[in-house]
Amino acid sequence: MKLGDRVLFYHSNATPPAIVGLARVVKEGYPDHTAFDPKDDHYDPKSKKDNPTWYMVDIQFEQKFAEPLTLPMLKAEFSLEGMELVRRGSRLSVQPVRPHEFEIVLQLAASLNKSRI
Repeated sequence: MKLGDRVLFYHSNATPPAIVGLARVVKEGYPDHTAFDPKDDHYDPKSKKDNPTWYMVDIQFEQKFAEPLTLPMLKAEFSLEGMELVRRGSRLSVQPVRPHEFEIVLQLAASLNKSRI
């Protein structure tokens, strides 16, 4: 993730899971300090300060969607069939999104917003 990249904010633990808005990367990846703290829930004894396993980025809120774009809605969109998020068994916490997929998601969000008016 690079400075300025736009991010789809996805709630994976919701029922159903859904894209709920947009954010932007405001600080590129840096070592996740919580992995080094034995008192932290995210502690990883294999991660070392000189060779970190885990990284984090800072993001900034941009927009909340009027309606969540649920995973079933995204899976039903034929034009998103190659998107990593809708692939069966995909469990990455951070996933790449191709520019055309990002645009389709924005169009879907806009169309949901119009249907509520």
